[in-house]
Amino acid sequence: MTEPLIATALLLALAMFRVPIAIAMIVIGTIGFALLRGIDASLIMVSTTAFDTVFSYSLSVIPLFIFMGNLLAYSGVAAGLFSATQRLVRRLPGGLAMAAVLSCGGFSAVSGSSLATAATMSKVAMPSLRKFGYSDSLSSGAIAAGGTLGILIPPSVILIIYGILTESDIGLLFLAGIIPGIIGLLGYVLAVWVAVKLNPSLAPKSYDIDDHPVEGLYGVILSVALFAFIMIGIYGGFFTPIEAAGMGSGMALLMVVATGHAKVKEVWRALMDTAESTAMIFLVIIGAEVFSNYINLAGLPDELAYFIDSLEVNAWIIMAMIIIIYLLLGTVLESLSMILLTVPIFYPLMYQLDFGMDLLSDTEFALIWFGIIVVVVTEISLITPPIGMNVFVLKATLPDVSLKTIFKGILPFWIADILRLLLLIFFPVLSLLLVAG
Repeated sequence: MTEPLIATALLLALAMFRVPIAIAMIVIGTIGFALLRGIDASLIMVSTTAFDTVFSYSLSVIPLFIFMGNLLAYSGVAAGLFSATQRLVRRLPGGLAMAAVLSCGGFSAVSGSSLATAATMSKVAMPSLRKFGYSDSLSSGAIAAGGTLGILIPPSVILIIYGILTESDIGLLFLAGIIPGIIGLLGYVLAVWVAVKLNPSLAPKSYDIDDHPVEGLYGVILSVALFAFIMIGIYGGFFTPIEAAGMGSGMALLMVVATGHAKVKEVWRALMDTAESTAMIFLVIIGAEVFSNYINLAGLPDELAYFIDSLEVNAWIIMAMIIIIYLLLGTVLESLSMILLTVPIFYPLMYQLDFGMDLLSDTEFALIWFGIIVVVVTEISLITPPIGMNVFVLKATLPDVSLKTIFKGILPFWIADILRLLLLIFFPVLSLLLVAG
């Protein structure tokens, strides 16, 4: 087990020195495989992995869901959601920041991407938050944290990738993500309320909303209709979760074009952004597959399982150790890389651990529960320094706001996330209620 552990340490070291994680995984995986099987076998493995990844039917959902999210971003859906949610919470302390969180949740439900949600909502919500006197820390924190919901609330690209890696039912994973997503949304709203109560200077006592009722109605109707179309299609048996990506993106295109909210220019921008994002994600997936092939050949998962068995400790202690590893990795790795790097190592343990609960005695349920836990921890990593990918997305769209200010504003939301994580760990029924029912 020594060699793959050294390789993993080298990988993390390269990541800390800002070597692109995809390149680092490809290089170390290729060299490691070559040391075990020879350079010819290693190069064949890399080329085969790249070919299989690019032409994978299962992974076709990634560009399709990203395209759907980009279409909605450029068609005014996000602005409509923000306009509508303002009316719901305007009377509450920190109401506009709560509206930013709620609109992030709504946009997440149809975009499936945290980075897209954070980038879009920062452009939509930040001008209004500043206009009405909200502090930059609370405003940016609400948007960065709200954006993390994009990888949990279905349809979620990360849940799809987890399902492919573990051969879990993607439809059940989507169902399992709904209640934890709602808990996260309510937790963020509560975090805004507590932050403003403790420090009233963060937000004004009242404000007059911008009057765009038609825009708000459009955003809500389109989001709800598209979300319902996808979920009813999947659970009504009309199409599979993979086919839902094509159906959803096609329906989104028809909706925004038919309503006149997306012209040729917006559709072209959505296509170009989708191509860029897809290329980046697929390169990371190829790197992770190459590195995974090496550590599997080196026997790390089997050795790790044997080592954990030899510890003779409670399954919950092992789960706590895994969570701590994820939280530490989240400080140096971005979310997709962390999922692809760790899930192939850790998920086989779910077949062996006994949590002493009837609900988790079913391996399929245990894998789904573990997937939700992993995604929630990954959400936390998106707003955890020093990486915090959502923070850097916000920094790119709001160059006049310092990283220190954003991280300061994130603190109450980070605490809310930790509390939610503990709830989901100790009460698996919150993740499995819809699945088991």
